[in-house]
Amino acid sequence: MRQVVVRPERCVGCMQCMAACAAAHSQSGALAAAIREYPLPGPRVHVGSGRYGEGFPNRCRHCDPAPCMTACLPGAIYRDGNWDTVLIDPSRCINCASCAMACPFGVIRYHRDPWVSPGRAVAVKCDNCLHRRAKGLIPACAEVCKSGALTFQEPDRAMKRRTDEISRRTSGYVDQERSGEEAPGFMLLRQLKKRSGQLAESGRGPR
Repeated sequence: MRQVVVRPERCVGCMQCMAACAAAHSQSGALAAAIREYPLPGPRVHVGSGRYGEGFPNRCRHCDPAPCMTACLPGAIYRDGNWDTVLIDPSRCINCASCAMACPFGVIRYHRDPWVSPGRAVAVKCDNCLHRRAKGLIPACAEVCKSGALTFQEPDRAMKRRTDEISRRTSGYVDQERSGEEAPGFMLLRQLKKRSGQLAESGRGPR
């Protein structure tokens, strides 16, 4: 079954996935109209910033077993076996935050949901855009991502492609090492580590 595959090294931090996700889960389903809705729809994918400012698209992994499902006291979190997706029933959510505390990836948020009691915040997370997939569409985040950081494909194919890329890159490193040259990737890593050490010594770096 196809899934959204994350390739963080390709993320440019544009946050288009967040906007597309929020729009896809809005009442209107369109970005232009969604920004005028109340409550304002929120995204279910979140772009974070790495140590060196690089982007990272963080989304639910739909773990199996899922810690959030185990921690949910009222049983609002369940797995849809047909789509292999962990979902939340907003009508059963009591806003206890147990799921958010149990999630190892920090992807669960609390939004006001227009389809439940007005003004009531409930747990919200990625649902793999099942409402879009039922119409033959792919998840909104993967559809809008232009850098290839989020793709919708078979996991086995994605892993094979990644293995092939690493193999080709490693072969290039070996050739450069034999010729006495330093591979660009290792050169960049050495420079970043050196810069990080300089910042730490000056008291401006990460602790």
